[in-house]
Amino acid sequence: MVVARQVEAVQRALGPFFEVVMQPPVRGARPVIADFMAGNPQEPTLPGFVEALRRWSVPTSTDSFAYRPMHEPARQAAAASLTIELGVEFAAQDVFLTRGAGGAIALALSTVVDPGDEVVFLSPPWFFYEAMILASGATPIRVRLEPPAFDLDVEAIVAALGPRTRAVIVNTPHNPTGRIYPAAVLERLAEGLAGAAEKYGRPIWVISDEAYSRILFDGRSFPSPGLFHPYSMLAHTYSKSALAPGQRLGFLALVPGLPEADVVRRALLNFIFGTTPDAVMQYALPDIDGLLIDVAAIERRRDHMVSVLREQGYVVQVPEGTFYLLPRAPLADDRAFCAHLANEGVLVLPGHVVELPGYFRISLTATDEMVGQSLPVFARAIERASSGQATARR
Repeated sequence: MVVARQVEAVQRALGPFFEVVMQPPVRGARPVIADFMAGNPQEPTLPGFVEALRRWSVPTSTDSFAYRPMHEPARQAAAASLTIELGVEFAAQDVFLTRGAGGAIALALSTVVDPGDEVVFLSPPWFFYEAMILASGATPIRVRLEPPAFDLDVEAIVAALGPRTRAVIVNTPHNPTGRIYPAAVLERLAEGLAGAAEKYGRPIWVISDEAYSRILFDGRSFPSPGLFHPYSMLAHTYSKSALAPGQRLGFLALVPGLPEADVVRRALLNFIFGTTPDAVMQYALPDIDGLLIDVAAIERRRDHMVSVLREQGYVVQVPEGTFYLLPRAPLADDRAFCAHLANEGVLVLPGHVVELPGYFRISLTATDEMVGQSLPVFARAIERASSGQATARR
């Protein structure tokens, strides 16, 4: 074989993502007027972000870009920020700098998962969970979140646990549904994991993907799953809070009171090289940490689109966090419906890409102008779907 079977399995898992998200924009009957496909910036980058990169791109010594361990001031800044955010004291030695939350999750998996282990993840998922689990040598075990509420199903998760389970990936605020899982539910999850660990004789890790922890609506707070379970690692990124997904910067944090923390720290350091951000990004982290996109503007955009889409006849829940909407498609074939929208110049993410056929995802990082131009398109699309006139032209 030219490539390993494991690589082929990863490629199959990533197939829908590359077929839809990474393809050039569909050119339909009209030019693209609104790109809601991914959470990409559609407005100028935050000035403070640009200034931080400019400042730290200038070397201050001959070894500014030399091989070095993680930048300690960056670890300290991340730990201090996490302490304020979650109300629990985090130490700099428990923060490991990574290339975004994806790098943090990969680091966690490579450290605690052995080939043949099982890792549970929630569906609909972030695009890459299954592929990352496969790449670690483990077997992915999916647990469905049921519409319309997409509540965290603790009973289903516990039922999926077995003697080979090594970790559970929990994403909150959840992409793509926007759910923030409440503390009481996370406590029940922790109890279930503790019971399974006692039954099977080894701990089960929580890998908490907290990429959207700062994108919260309606004055909500964010309870971290990791604070309820002693064997937890928290994956954070600045790609969402600063809306700069192409500049990979994040960290993996061990929760305070982690059993055998020294052993885990040493293990993480064995894998950290190759996953750390570039030197400039590390130096700039203390400046970038304090930046946040205009969440109030995204919340207003959310309210406006939800109101109008519901008036048009769409079924759509109000997200509690993240920057996405997840309406039901008026056609059973979400591919066909999204292709119809693309022909009218509006790009959205078909639900099948996130294992949710019959839905589509809208990114609220688009501009107000894009929203205004797109709403008549959504209205025509649902009218045609209702009358049986919608067809997909490719």
